[in-house]
Amino acid sequence: MQRVSVGDEVLVISGNEKGKRGKVTRVLKERGAVLVEGINQVKRHLKATPQRGGGILEVEAPIALSKVMPIDPTSGKGTRVKYAVKDGKKVRLGKGGQQIPERAR
Repeated sequence: MQRVSVGDEVLVISGNEKGKRGKVTRVLKERGAVLVEGINQVKRHLKATPQRGGGILEVEAPIALSKVMPIDPTSGKGTRVKYAVKDGKKVRLGKGGQQIPERAR
């Protein structure tokens, strides 16, 4: 179980995008990074090919996992994550003790 998973609402806690919120679209476990919807936009220049036209696209770049914090469902603020076992399953808990729900992938 990871601290942040796909579908979680997260808060950016440092960097140029500090204070912004977004939904995690992908977790890059091997890089220790996540892709967050609408956060850390960069421009990609695509060369034109016979199949598609070229142009400049804005896409999300990975952001370090340490720079994001899950949002507590009850308070709506960023929270640290701790783990507990409930009904034989490991669950994520916010700082206040409320369970952070697992999102459908």
